[in-house]
Amino acid sequence: MKNDTNKDSYQIMLDEVQAFHDKHQFKEKGGEDMTYRISLMAEELGEISACVTKGKGKENLAEECADLFILVIGTAISQNFDLKDAFWKKMKKLESRKSKMINGKIRVSEFRD
Repeated sequence: MKNDTNKDSYQIMLDEVQAFHDKHQFKEKGGEDMTYRISLMAEELGEISACVTKGKGKENLAEECADLFILVIGTAISQNFDLKDAFWKKMKKLESRKSKMINGKIRVSEFRD
């Protein structure tokens, strides 16, 4: 793992995931196929759900969330989009949205009346 203080933390994470893809030849061996990646993300969501519903603790939950985050970063790499830019654009949209209580839970969305 590199520790380059000249880069922001997202760039360091992006570089680490890219190095992982390169090391295991994801591009050449099907690891960047979107159908495959979606199934891996669904699997990780299931593992996150199991952590919560089965009370497996914060450490296990954090690890499973990290797995999902790594897959999301890898998807940005494989599909060649700027996830950091997409994040900030989406946050700007979310900031303008209203919230509602639905079934006792807060929900922020584009509500259509």
